[in-house]
Parts: sequence; structure tokens; C-alpha cells
Amino acid sequence: MAATLAPTAPATDRRTARRVLWGLQIVIGLFLVIVSALPKFAGQKDAVETFVKIGWGEWFRYFTGAVELAGGIALLIPRLAGAAATGLIGVMIGAIIAQCTALDAPELSFLPAVFGVIFAVIAWNRRAETRALIRTVTRR
Repeated sequence: MAATLAPTAPATDRRTARRVLWGLQIVIGLFLVIVSALPKFAGQKDAVETFVKIGWGEWFRYFTGAVELAGGIALLIPRLAGAAATGLIGVMIGAIIAQCTALDAPELSFLPAVFGVIFAVIAWNRRAETRALIRTVTRR
């Protein structure tokens, strides 16, 4: 008879942390797709007005929507999640800059700042997958 060993506390903690992280990735990924990207493509009044204030033209609204859509979907794919989170940090930095300058609403930069921190945590925790992805792409 083989004895069954209970998982050690650190292993259980890591597993719980990974599950919480996946939960965050799912929620934020869906948020980026449904709440952020789709209104940009649909021409929702608020989205159009925001990008008019930024002053870079319609193309920038569509570009931002495409990046958010791709990033939100990639957060849901284990192999791409770390790379997506890394790229989305840059998007959030851009959102913070836009809120503080062109939109003159620094109080609204809180959400992209929080998302940026969460993306940094995701990127750090998914760094092994990101390295493997880079090796695959560069064939090293």
C-alpha cells in the first residue's frame, strides 16, 4: 500500500495563486474585449468623443481597439498570456498619459494604472511561457 501525501503548503499556495491569476486574466480579458474594444469599433459616442479629444484621428481609435481586442483574447490563451500582458502594460501607460494630458482627467488614470500593475504581475508569473514563445518564434 502506498501512502498518499498531502500537498505541501507552498505548492497549494502556488496553485491557488495561479487560479486567482487566471481568474483575473479572464475578467480583464473579457473587459478589454467587451467593454473597451467593441465600443471603439462600434463608434460608441463616448469612444468617438474621447479620441476626438486626443486628436490623432479615427485610425487611432480603431488601432487602440484592435490592440485591446488582440490583447484581451491573448490573455485567455496560456501560451500568449505573458506576452499579451507585457504589451498591454504599454497600452496602459499610453492610457495614463492620455488621461493626464489630452483628456485633462488625471483622476481617471487610476483604472489603467491598476490594470498596468496587474499586467505586470501576469507578465512576471507567465515569464516562462513567454520565454518559450520567444524561443519558438526565433527557433532557438
